[in-house]
Amino acid sequence: MALNIADLFEHAADAVPGRLAIACGDAEVTYRELDARSTQLAHFLAGRGVTEGDHVGVYGRNSIELIAAFLACYKLRAIAVNINYRYVEAELRYLFTEAELAALVHDRQFSTRVAGLLPEYPGIRAVLAIDDASGTPLAESTDFGAALAGQPAGRDFGERSADDIYMLYTGGTTGYPKGVLWRHEDIWRTLGGGIDFATGERMPDEWEQSRRAAAAPAGLVRLCAAPLIHGNAQWGAMAALFSGDTVVFVPQFSADEVWRTVQRRRVNIMIIIGDAMARPLIEAYREKQYDVSSVLAISSSAALFSPSVKNEYLTLLPGIVVTDAIGASETGFTGLGYVSAGNKRPEGPTVTPGPATIVIDEHNRPLGPGGIGRLARGGNIPLGYYKDPVKTAALFAEVDGERYAVPGDLARVEEDGSLTLLGRGNTCVNTGGEKVYPEEVEGALKSHADVFDALVIGVPDDLLGQRVAALVQPRDGQAVDLAALDKHLRTLIAGYKVPRSVWLVAQIGRTPAGKADYGWARSYAEAQMAGSDLQSA
Repeated sequence: MALNIADLFEHAADAVPGRLAIACGDAEVTYRELDARSTQLAHFLAGRGVTEGDHVGVYGRNSIELIAAFLACYKLRAIAVNINYRYVEAELRYLFTEAELAALVHDRQFSTRVAGLLPEYPGIRAVLAIDDASGTPLAESTDFGAALAGQPAGRDFGERSADDIYMLYTGGTTGYPKGVLWRHEDIWRTLGGGIDFATGERMPDEWEQSRRAAAAPAGLVRLCAAPLIHGNAQWGAMAALFSGDTVVFVPQFSADEVWRTVQRRRVNIMIIIGDAMARPLIEAYREKQYDVSSVLAISSSAALFSPSVKNEYLTLLPGIVVTDAIGASETGFTGLGYVSAGNKRPEGPTVTPGPATIVIDEHNRPLGPGGIGRLARGGNIPLGYYKDPVKTAALFAEVDGERYAVPGDLARVEEDGSLTLLGRGNTCVNTGGEKVYPEEVEGALKSHADVFDALVIGVPDDLLGQRVAALVQPRDGQAVDLAALDKHLRTLIAGYKVPRSVWLVAQIGRTPAGKADYGWARSYAEAQMAGSDLQSA
């Protein structure tokens, strides 16, 4: 079986060629058209010497062309490299060097920045610019549309393999990004629909998703709110494309634009990233009450989705189901929780574990109910990190003779076998011998009526070793009473978890994908403490 990303997409394109595949802003493309564009781009790249195993940088905001670039790479058995469009020159230089790019597809607005770097990278054999209406001069780049003109649309690329490589550059919450390497089959089995997330049942073959698509009169409409530089959006899109569904994007995240798009495109499933997207979305909906009668579910992953925010959705949108998936770039899907109005109280993030997902102690032994340890996934797991054997070795653990990926997330096993994610071990605060998990405290902070967003970190303390500290972003037009906030928190969490230091900030620092930027938080706290500008709750 060719359990390969390109093959899986092509099966769907053959099954439902006239169905709408992608809509982004006013632009849209059918499966037949998307397949033709990505095939033509693959031929162009091949003509410039790009071949199996080469790395192609994909650097831009959401667009049909960006999706076509990813697919073109997989058709050639090349490897797409996601590049954060917010990177400045030093970060781009790091990634261009680290990833050893052979080609680059970028938005036209980044042409000047790209042109300044290209002389340092003679190995980049093709550079294409997507017309984004920015008007920026093309410099050394070839226009994307012109590159496709005249290229054949025939799929004469040769046989592909389930062992072809997919790579996702992930920065996590700290440090420079690192490339996580997966076999195509393994990433499909964890994120692309190769298993049923609810039951763990495996797809029988490479044709099942496209067979189901052909048998259905229409597919679901799925909106991916995140940027395609993030695995959440990439695999929200890929899983939909393998299944003959329609994928909807907004070029750039805006809460009101997302709701307008939901209304216009009659979206069924909204795919978001935690509170960073969920909160501004529900605030915008409360103000304008868009028509969301088509929406069946809102699915979050990759970042904290607070119980208080889930409650807002269930109150204002009682007809929807809210799902909360946990996982990591190094594990894929590891668990799923869901809640609907009147069904059960939102928790979080507490999930039913996915296939081969366990919690282990420091000696790599599985833990039972009540145990707190490291989340681990076996079965279909990645190969490791690109060019980093040390981090690769540290990623894996042997449990009862089997290999598991253990990226560093901590979790608690509940009495019913469900798992509660506690956050990354490197963000855990040890205060006076007690362990405090930032995401729990952040959820409590964000349940206060005057708090819009928050990050929790540990800062040095002469007596306790570390004390819990919080950076808090008030809601627009609101003033946070720190004494009232402290009192509110003590009704929700134990006293030792309540932040002893609080800074009010204009905006919480987050990555483009909405993940908590703990590096920013620590730098901010250090600067404030150095200046003795400390607000204490």
